[in-house]
Amino acid sequence: MKKKYTPTDRIITKITGWISVLIVAALTIWGGFTLKNYYEYEQTNDAQVQEYINPVISRAGGFIVAVRFEENQEVKKGDTLLLIDNREYILQQKQTQAALQKARAELKVLESNTGTITKEAASAQAQVEANKAKVWKQELDYNRYKKLYDEESATKQRLEEVKATLEVNESNYQSSRDTYAASVSKINDIQAEKKVVQAEIARLEALLDRHKLDVSYTAITAAYDGRMGRRTVEVGQMIDAGETLAFIVNNETDKWVVANYKETQIKDMKIGDRVKIVADSYPDREFHGTIISLSPATGSSFSLLPPDNSTGNYVKIVQRIPVRIRVDGKRNEINVLKMGMNVNVYADKKHFNG
Repeated sequence: MKKKYTPTDRIITKITGWISVLIVAALTIWGGFTLKNYYEYEQTNDAQVQEYINPVISRAGGFIVAVRFEENQEVKKGDTLLLIDNREYILQQKQTQAALQKARAELKVLESNTGTITKEAASAQAQVEANKAKVWKQELDYNRYKKLYDEESATKQRLEEVKATLEVNESNYQSSRDTYAASVSKINDIQAEKKVVQAEIARLEALLDRHKLDVSYTAITAAYDGRMGRRTVEVGQMIDAGETLAFIVNNETDKWVVANYKETQIKDMKIGDRVKIVADSYPDREFHGTIISLSPATGSSFSLLPPDNSTGNYVKIVQRIPVRIRVDGKRNEINVLKMGMNVNVYADKKHFNG
């Protein structure tokens, strides 16, 4: 019995045929574009956007009294991010300032004493010269009376008086010399004390500078223009020096892409080659970049436990070489690319040897 097709069957068959033709045509076109891309470009989807993300670290400990930023906020260089209670640091600074003032006052007293004792030494030196002249004159008198006594022209009593006067003058001369020596010794002692005080002043000045730094560390500011990331601190929290409080993305440096190309794809790549970048988040937008470096080793070589092929279980696997690509363009245009985003990178083979 001959099977009859209804008009509906014929319409369904025709529609199905046209759909099949359209699917085959679409697959053919897609395959053609794919083959064309593979022919013209060295491409990889193993690539991520990178930029510098630095931790905000406290250089002083204490209680947080103010947090002046929110997560994801744009900040400018010098903007205050956090304030730490600085009262203890200010007290330490004042204590050191007081000790420094005391040391400087002691130095002035020593300088004043040096001037006074210098004058005393000068007076003692003049007295030494005067007593020396008296001794010289008395020695002449004694020698003269000694000759007269030997010639029996002078009495023994007179000779003894002259001799006694000579001995007194000699004693005074020696005493004045000792006084002068003592004054010089005091000057040397004060000079030594001044060096000790000057060293203490230098130490206190350095300590004061350190305390001023500690006070300045209680106001944590942005080191550059950037965007704040995750924060881990709140007002009233006790923190220690060296603690990570937040993260900031640096807007002043370039964005770049690390594209992990297969080792079979990089033989003709060189620094300066231009590439095309398409982000998974923005498939309809095209970005451009420039190769700025190729890794000196495969990615696995930098891993915590690099593979050791001498262990006997060697399996050949195509390795990947990280290629660093600077993202070109205006800052406001490329800011849509965020750290860690997946992208596809297309390196034009025609430019490899051009």
